[in-house]
Amino acid sequence: MLVITRREGEEVVIGNPAAPLGVVRIAQIKGDRVRVAFEFPREVEVHRREVAEQIASNENAGSPPVVGSIRPAAEGS
Repeated sequence: MLVITRREGEEVVIGNPAAPLGVVRIAQIKGDRVRVAFEFPREVEVHRREVAEQIASNENAGSPPVVGSIRPAAEGS
């Protein structure tokens, strides 16, 4: 596991820096809460851990997939 320190507005590039797979940006730090922005192609799945575990357990149990929707980010956020 790689652990790094980033300040608000700073980014981490994932993959080849010349053609990155994606970018993770620290969007906001407020108290003990950190907002993280992920910029990846739509075909790359990005999930919170608890959602990923639910998807995996449903797939293993043969249950229907977890369905949700992606809301566009608010302008200026």
